[in-house]
Amino acid sequence: MKHEQYSKTMNVAFLVYDQVEVLDLNGPLDVFVKANVIQPDSYNCFTVGKTKEPIYTEANTMAVIPTYDLQTCPKPDMIVIPGANPDHIMKYIQDKDFQETVVKWIKNHYDTGTVVFTICTGSMLLSGTGILAGHNITTHNMLLDALEQYNPTATVLRNVRYVDQERLITTAGITAGIDAALYLIGKHLGQETVDTIVKIFEYQNSKTDVPQ
Repeated sequence: MKHEQYSKTMNVAFLVYDQVEVLDLNGPLDVFVKANVIQPDSYNCFTVGKTKEPIYTEANTMAVIPTYDLQTCPKPDMIVIPGANPDHIMKYIQDKDFQETVVKWIKNHYDTGTVVFTICTGSMLLSGTGILAGHNITTHNMLLDALEQYNPTATVLRNVRYVDQERLITTAGITAGIDAALYLIGKHLGQETVDTIVKIFEYQNSKTDVPQ
C-alpha cells in the first residue's frame, strides 16, 4: 500500500543534458519504471531537456530525445539530476545560459515544494543556488573537495552512499544512484516493492545507514 503522502501519481522528471552520464540517468530511471510496473500509476516518469532537441550522452555514444522541454513538461513532484564527467560539470557551473535556464528551472520548482534528487556529480550543478545550503550533502569522491569549496554553508559527507534531507537527496558516484532510488521506492511504496525490484535486477545493493 502506498504511503498517504504519495497517494497520487508522482511526476518524476529526469533531467538530461549534453554529456550526461548514462548509468547516472538510466539506473535510477529503471528503478522507478520497475516500481511502476509492480505498483501501477505510482509514478509518471519522463525526461526533460532545455529544449526537445536530441542531447548526446557521455562520449557521444547515443542521442536522447527529451520527452519534454522546460516549458512544456508537467509540474514535477521530483526532479532527478544525473551527473557527468567532472570536467563537464565544472563547465556547466560557469555556463551562464545553463545557469539561467536549466538551473533556474530546478530552483524555481524546489522553492515551490519539488523534491530534488541528485546522482553523483549532479549535486555540483546546484552550487550557488542556495538549495544545498545548510544541508548534509555528498557527491562522487572526485568532486567532494570541490563541492565543499563551492558550498561552504553545507556539510559535505564522505564515505556514504546517499544522504536523505527530505526534499533534497544526494548520492555518491554512479551506482549509488541505484541504491538511493531503491531507498526512495522503499519510503514511498514499502520494502516489499524494493525486494521485488532487487530480485528483478539481480542486484546486490549496498544496504547502509542513511545519514540525515
